[in-house]
Amino acid sequence: MKKIISILIITLAVSTAAMAQSGRTKFATDMYQAKHEMIIEELGLTQTQQKQFMPLYEQMEREIYQVNRNARVLASEVEKKKNPSDRDYEAAASALSSTRMREGEIEAKYFEKFSKILTKKQLFQLKQAEVKFTREMISKKKKRK
Repeated sequence: MKKIISILIITLAVSTAAMAQSGRTKFATDMYQAKHEMIIEELGLTQTQQKQFMPLYEQMEREIYQVNRNARVLASEVEKKKNPSDRDYEAAASALSSTRMREGEIEAKYFEKFSKILTKKQLFQLKQAEVKFTREMISKKKKRK
């Protein structure tokens, strides 16, 4: 269950960021902005911290999005093939399986950069704010149904 929630969190965060940056929809842009506002508020970022942290955070989101997108594209291509080979299936399965590991590597790389900007407490609060945002979005979606 925790893995599913983690995947949901990352997927929602990354796709929201990417969609907002591509200018696809007002909803995506609003989600992107709301998430960043929540992070700024929950962490109590100063203006200086915001200027240093947010561009890095957005860059991390883009990198994670790209990892997920590449895996989804490969999987989609295999699904569309009439007779995929074992090699096709293996490549797609490997890409999908390695996304979490690659996401973790990206997060670890940025954690080090974040630690030069944020306090130890804020580093801790960052993950809590991401989870809180995702839970609120899931809750709102359930209420709409």
